[in-house]
Amino acid sequence: MPSTAARTRWRLGLATTALLTATALVPAPAHAEDVTDYAITVDPSAQGAAIDDTMYGVFFEDINRAADGGLYAELVQNRSFEYSTADNGSYTPLTSWAVGGTAEVVNDSGRLNERNRNYLSLGAGSSVTNAGYNTGIRVEQGKRYDFSVWARAESGTTLTASLKDAAGTLATARQVAVKGGWAKYKATFTATRTSNRGRLAVASSSAAALDEVSLFPHETYKNQPNGLRKDLAEKIAALKPGFVRFPGGCLVNTGSMEDYSEASNWQRKRSYQWKDTIGPVEQRATNANVWGYNQSYGLGYYEYFRFSEDIGAMPLPVVPALVTGCGQNKATDDEALLRRHIQDTLDLIEFANGPATSKWGKVRAQMGHPKPFHLTHLGVGNEENLPKEFFARFERFRTAIKAKYPDITVISNSGPDDAGTTFDTAWQLNREGKVDMVDEHYYNSPNWFLQNNDRYDSYDRGGPKVFLGEYASQGNAWKNGLAEAAFMTGLERNADVVKLASYAPLLANEDYVQWRPDMIWFNNRASWNSANYEVQKLFMTNVGDRVVPSKATTTPNVSGPITGAVGLSTWATSAAYDDVKVTSADGSTLLSDDFSGDASKWTGSGRGSWSIQDGAYVQTDTAAENTMVTAGDPAWKDYDLHVKATKKSGKEGFLVAFGVKDTGNYYWWNLGGWNNTQSAIEQAVDGGKGTLMTKPGSIEAGRAYDIDIKVRGRQVTLFLDGKEWGSFKDDKPAEPFRQVVTKDAKTGDLIVKVVNAQSAEARTAVDLGGAKVASTARVTTLAADEDAVNTETDTPVTPVTSTLRGVATKFTYTFPGNSVTFLRIKQR
Repeated sequence: MPSTAARTRWRLGLATTALLTATALVPAPAHAEDVTDYAITVDPSAQGAAIDDTMYGVFFEDINRAADGGLYAELVQNRSFEYSTADNGSYTPLTSWAVGGTAEVVNDSGRLNERNRNYLSLGAGSSVTNAGYNTGIRVEQGKRYDFSVWARAESGTTLTASLKDAAGTLATARQVAVKGGWAKYKATFTATRTSNRGRLAVASSSAAALDEVSLFPHETYKNQPNGLRKDLAEKIAALKPGFVRFPGGCLVNTGSMEDYSEASNWQRKRSYQWKDTIGPVEQRATNANVWGYNQSYGLGYYEYFRFSEDIGAMPLPVVPALVTGCGQNKATDDEALLRRHIQDTLDLIEFANGPATSKWGKVRAQMGHPKPFHLTHLGVGNEENLPKEFFARFERFRTAIKAKYPDITVISNSGPDDAGTTFDTAWQLNREGKVDMVDEHYYNSPNWFLQNNDRYDSYDRGGPKVFLGEYASQGNAWKNGLAEAAFMTGLERNADVVKLASYAPLLANEDYVQWRPDMIWFNNRASWNSANYEVQKLFMTNVGDRVVPSKATTTPNVSGPITGAVGLSTWATSAAYDDVKVTSADGSTLLSDDFSGDASKWTGSGRGSWSIQDGAYVQTDTAAENTMVTAGDPAWKDYDLHVKATKKSGKEGFLVAFGVKDTGNYYWWNLGGWNNTQSAIEQAVDGGKGTLMTKPGSIEAGRAYDIDIKVRGRQVTLFLDGKEWGSFKDDKPAEPFRQVVTKDAKTGDLIVKVVNAQSAEARTAVDLGGAKVASTARVTTLAADEDAVNTETDTPVTPVTSTLRGVATKFTYTFPGNSVTFLRIKQR
C-alpha cells in the first residue's frame, strides 16, 4: 500500500519547498489526507530520443456522424435524396424530409448526372421540408446562411426557400426563378432569431425537379467553400496536431472493393475509395457507411488535404489493401481489381503532390489548389485479421509506390489488437519485409494503460517504427484520461520507436453514437472537450524536441494473491454449465454444484435467462450479453475451479470467471469469443476490460468441454479437456506515478510532465541534475475526481495555470491526487 501521512497541512521552509501562486484554484484532490513520497531525478547532461514535430496527431473517421452532421458544415440531411436501405434498414430516399403536397424520388434518365442517381420530382404547389440533424437546423440571430439547389423546370417555376421552426419564421423567405434544364440556384438567409429546431422548406409554384438541396453557414472554418463547422475545426486545430490520419478506420477496409458504376450495378456498400470523393460535390458518389448510415462524400479527400494544410498538419491518408477487416475478414482475389487499386493509389499521390500540369494534379488545381499538398506518408490497409493475405497485397502496393515515389513512407499494420496470434504474425512479416512503419491499434482498460507504460522499452530500435494510429482506455471519465496520460509518458520516452500517435475516435455527435469513448463531443448547437481531449491537448502543445533522461521512484505495491469468487457467463450464446467444483489448495471443497437441485448458490446480474434444465444450469437468451452469475466468497484464493460446459446455440462460446470481486472487477476465460474465432483471458478492472493473453480457436455446439482453472498466488494455469491451454502471471503493477522530461529546443525550457493517477498526493523531491534554472516555472494542472466527466454544461476537467516560485536545481513539489501536471522550467 502507498505510504501515507495524515495531512493537517504539510509545510517545509522556503529553502526546500517551492511555492505555488495560482491564477485559478487547483481542484482539491480526493482523500486529501493521503500523501505518498516520490523522487524524480533528471540527467540534463545525457541525451534521450529526439521527438519529431509530427509525434502527436489526430485520426478522423466518419463514425458517430463525425462528417455529415458533424465536421462537414452542411446543415441539410440527405440533401440529394440518396438515402437507402443499403445505408440503414430504416432509411428511405425521403428520410429527414417531410412532404407537403406531391413529391416522389425518381431514379431515371432525367437525373442530374450519372453518379447522382436520385432526384426529387416535386408537384405544382408542393413543398418539402428538411429536419437537419439532432433537434433540427441550428441558426443564430444575425448570421448568414447560404442556400443552394440544383433544379430543372422546363416550363418554368418559382422556388420559395424558407427557414422556420415551430414558433415561426427564422429568416425572410427567398425566391428564385427556375427555367429550363438542370442549373444551380443560390440565395442567402440572415437569421432573425436563434433556434436549435429550424427547418428548411422548399416550395415550388409549378412542377419541378430538385437535387442537392443545401444550406451552409456562411462562416465556415477559415471561410473555405464547401467548408467545415467552425467550432469543431477550431477544437481540432487547437490541439496543434502534427498529422491528420484519414478517412479510417473500418471505412477503409470493409465492403466491396468495386467502384461506383454501371459495371458494379452501382454498388452501394463499398470501401472508401478516394476518387469517389473529389470533384464538384453534386458529381461525387454516395456510399453506405459501415457504422450504419449514409456518406454523402461532401467531405472528401480534397477537403481532408485542405484541412490538414489549414491546421499545419501532415496529411496521412489510408487506402484499402483488398483484404477486409472489422469482422468481415475476406481477401479479394481479383488481379485486375488489385491492379486498379494500386493504380488508384499512385494516382492519389499524383493528386496530392503532382504539378498542376499532371493528370491528377490538374484535378486538384481545378478544385482550387494548384500547389501540392506535400504528401509524405501513406497507410495501406487497416486492422486486417488475415495477416498473410494482407501482407502479400501490401507488398504489391509498396513495390509499386516505391518504384515511382521512393520517398513516400508506406505504412503497414499489425491488426486490431495489442497482442495475440494475428499481432505476432503481422509483426514478423513486417520485420522480415523491412517495412518502414507499422500501425498498431488497441482499446484497453485504464488498468492496462497503467501497467504497460514500458510497452515500447523493449522494441527493436533497428526494426520498423511504430505508428500508434488508434488507442483509448474505454471511457471518457477522468480516470481514463489519467491512464492515457501515464501511458503517453512512455510513448515520449520511446520517441525513437514510436514516431506517430493518435487517440481515437476523434468526434461524436451525442445523438448518433456508435462508439465510445470519443475525444470531442457535440450536438447541433454546441461542442465540448472530453477529459481525454484535455490530456491530448496538454501533451500535444508541450511536446518538446528531445527527451531528457530521468527516473522516478515507484509506488509501494503489495498486491497479494488473486482473490475472488467464481462466475459463469455467456455472450450472445446459449450454454449449459454443470459439475462446478471449487477446491482449495489443501484439497478441501469450497463449492460443489451439480445442479440436481436449485440454483440458490448463484447470484445473477439480471441479464440473460438462467434456469435448471436436465441437471445443468442453462442460459437460453442468445441475444443477451454478459449474463454473469457468480458464486462463492470474494476472499477465496489459491483454488482450483472445474466446470463442464456445453454450447447449445449462438455466436460465441463460454465465459468462465474467477477472481470475481464484483461486477466490474474479475478475470474470465473467454472461450470462443469474437464471433467464435479466438479465446482469451480478459481482466476487468472498474468495468474496463483488457486482454492478458489470446489464442485462435472456436467452440463446437453440442459438445461438452471440461474447463479447469488453477489459481496460485498471482499465477493462473488453464486446462481445456485435460490439456494445458496456457498460463499467465498477473504481477505487473499498475503504477500510478509516471513522468517524463523533455526539452524545448526553441526556448530551452525543461518540461517536467508528471502523472499522479491515484487519490493520494505525490510529495516529490525533484532533482534537475545540476541544471541552472530560473526560480519560477509555469505550471499547468489537470485535476479532478477520478469519475468526473466533461459534458456540455459542466467541464470539471479543465486546465489550470499557475506560477511556481522557489524553483532550483533541487526542489520539492506536491502533485495533487488524480492529476496531470506539466512544469515548464526555464534554463539559465
